Amino acid sequence: MARLNTAFDATGIDPAVAYETLPAGKYRAQIVESEMRVTRNGMGQFLWLMLDIVEGPHQGRKIFDQLNLANPNQTTVEIAQRTLSAICHATGKLQVNDSEELHLIPMTIQVAVKPPKDGYGEKNTIRYLVPDGAAQPVASKPPVASTQPTPPRPNAAPWNRKS
Repeated sequence: MARLNTAFDATGIDPAVAYETLPAGKYRAQIVESEMRVTRNGMGQFLWLMLDIVEGPHQGRKIFDQLNLANPNQTTVEIAQRTLSAICHATGKLQVNDSEELHLIPMTIQVAVKPPKDGYGEKNTIRYLVPDGAAQPVASKPPVASTQPTPPRPNAAPWNRKS
């Protein structure tokens, strides 16, 4: 039993309700809260994000994301860094020192719905859409100059060729 310090009256307070997943689609959203949190196993940290939908029939709804920026698995970190880069490009803030610099800047996101798994219900996933022309590819190594002439291209697109 837990004795409350004062009597609690629930008549004037709306009860908490479970969030339903947003339908898949594109939404205008903005980050409204963010913080670094420690992973459950204590071996890493993730950037926790709360976004508000700012337009349309789901305006005011919240959606959440987390980016594993410090993790023993380097692939996990790379995925999180690419996602953070997409957020930076989508908001136009390419260099940030604090996640708060990304707050309250509307951007377009693509929401998907993942089916139930491991006893948990379905959940939303987010892709941050970079505006056309905003993304500049990053070369991992300089291109190698070829001394061979470029062969002529066949008329068919590569996915239409028969092998």
